[in-house]
Amino acid sequence: MNKLLLLLIIYLAFISLGLPDALLGSAWPAMFEYLSVPVDYAGIIAMIVAAGTVISSLFSGNLIQKFGAAKVTTVSVFLTAIALMGFSYSHHFLFLCILAIPLGLGAGSVDAALNNYVALHYQARHMNWLHSFWGVGAALGPMIMAGYLAKGESWSQGYRTVAWIQITLVVILIMSLPIWTTKQVADGSEQERKTKNPFILLKTMPGLKQALFIFFCYCSIEATFGLWGASFLVFVKGFAADLAARLVSLYYVGITAGRLLSGLLTNYFTNRQLVYLGQGLIAIGLILLFMPFKAMLLPGFILVGLGCAPIFPSLLHETPVNFGEKYAQKIMGMQMASAYVGITVMPFLFGKISKWAGYSSLVLFLGIFLLLMLLLTRDLFQKTGKKTTSPDS
Repeated sequence: MNKLLLLLIIYLAFISLGLPDALLGSAWPAMFEYLSVPVDYAGIIAMIVAAGTVISSLFSGNLIQKFGAAKVTTVSVFLTAIALMGFSYSHHFLFLCILAIPLGLGAGSVDAALNNYVALHYQARHMNWLHSFWGVGAALGPMIMAGYLAKGESWSQGYRTVAWIQITLVVILIMSLPIWTTKQVADGSEQERKTKNPFILLKTMPGLKQALFIFFCYCSIEATFGLWGASFLVFVKGFAADLAARLVSLYYVGITAGRLLSGLLTNYFTNRQLVYLGQGLIAIGLILLFMPFKAMLLPGFILVGLGCAPIFPSLLHETPVNFGEKYAQKIMGMQMASAYVGITVMPFLFGKISKWAGYSSLVLFLGIFLLLMLLLTRDLFQKTGKKTTSPDS
């Protein structure tokens, strides 16, 4: 009973992890004028948050080993709550940049701690559902923000509401501390010394370079579209800020529903087939967004989200098949690092590009990365041979 209750709490924690992720993109069309800063400055905040996530992910292993997943998760959620509450009371861009540091540090530690705990204590299907619950949070965030904007209230109210949700979760996590269990894991330091270092792997492992660039391209698409999708609608398509925020939330709804659906589709399709399916759906969604008809925007946003859904988890699940179980853990870390680089750099870069190319260039920008990802995926699967998981594995 305790194990089931704790699983529900972990799912709630992953919803809270997703809540802040899309807030900035949905609120920024209303925020930048209030703050009196250029519109592309959203990329600076997003980059600071992403950099904090990278740093905390790298150091989270030692923290979890020393203090345990429960305490690390609780303190990390508290950090994000304080940061979000600070956002709601900030009147200067510099303060937002400072608060973005604990927001990123908290998010990265929550992600690492919960993934690690679920991997040790629960079956694989719970890991897949866990990431679906992140999408629930990512979709709810813009919905909360859109609700306040539609009523003519300030964006700060949206941040404050999400902050109180996080504070409530902190209380729940503190109450749940006694039911968390600790599982002793054998020291893998000897095995780590035997494993090739990342630079040697990069030079000798067929398909690894392609895999790293695929993760970079995918996360560049997901993060850039999530941050700048609302601005594209407001400045190119003439949407009101609240309606633009609602469409962005549908993008995250697409990711969430798509991941739930792709979990069922694994009974009928291989991971590689699901990756290609996702890329095809993104392509159709971008074509719809490129068309001059407003009626195409809604299905376009949903299809891009549905297309994103199976790519990331399917590629992660295929890692031991592509590169062997011996090196899977090390390569998994390299892939996540490459993914975070895409999240950190590319939304910021598009913000700069949009200053001279306009927000209408968003579809072309994403299309270039999609084409690169498709070519690299084909090359990866060719280099790693015909190995793949069976549909029902």
